[in-house]
Amino acid sequence: MNAASATVIADLAPTGELRAAINFGNPVLAAKDSTTGAPAGISADLARELARRLGVAIAFVPYDAAGRVVEGLKSAAWDVCFLAIDPLRAADISFTPPYVVIEGVYLVADASPVRSIADVDRKDARVGVIVGSAYDLYLSRELVHAKIVRAASAETVIDLWHAHEIDTIAGVKPQLEADARRVPGLRMLPGRFMAINQAMGTPRGRDAGAAYLHAFIVEMKASDFIKEAFVRNRIEGASMAP
Repeated sequence: MNAASATVIADLAPTGELRAAINFGNPVLAAKDSTTGAPAGISADLARELARRLGVAIAFVPYDAAGRVVEGLKSAAWDVCFLAIDPLRAADISFTPPYVVIEGVYLVADASPVRSIADVDRKDARVGVIVGSAYDLYLSRELVHAKIVRAASAETVIDLWHAHEIDTIAGVKPQLEADARRVPGLRMLPGRFMAINQAMGTPRGRDAGAAYLHAFIVEMKASDFIKEAFVRNRIEGASMAP
């Protein structure tokens, strides 16, 4: 991979540092170091490696939900992000090829008559999602009969469940596996309703930066960087993108 040009650096680090949006609401990709509190996980690893190659300092911009990362575009709060690819987001964000694939799955009550993913989209069904998440955007396009009920976080989706305001929970497999272990009476439907392709992105209009970012992810996938990041960060419930 060629060294970053001045144009690339101006696109990806216009303030003199790489401002990387990190979504701590996605525990598969990001976490906080238990000792220092510093950003950790595969997103942070990639951001630090990109900053090193650009020859600039890293400045993490923390968020607790993917929807809030997207909102950060309005104030030009970040230069690169780590989000699931979605056509709606792609109108404003130039995405790289995916580097991680996470399964989108459903939880229902143990006693629910729903036995398959196809059964979820039915009249009077209420599906809880985190607002602005990749699966919120996807299900908003795909579900015909079921009502989508949006909440601010994974915790508030569970609150909706306890309040009997939803009968199905949609989310990423690792998070919902954890929810099913700690919340009695929940079971996961077999299979997945979507493959959530996680990628890096930069705001539209930064063409040189977007091209460099694309090549960067291609190299990170071809090398052992992402493979080693999976092991180092003990990532479960996801797979490396082909």
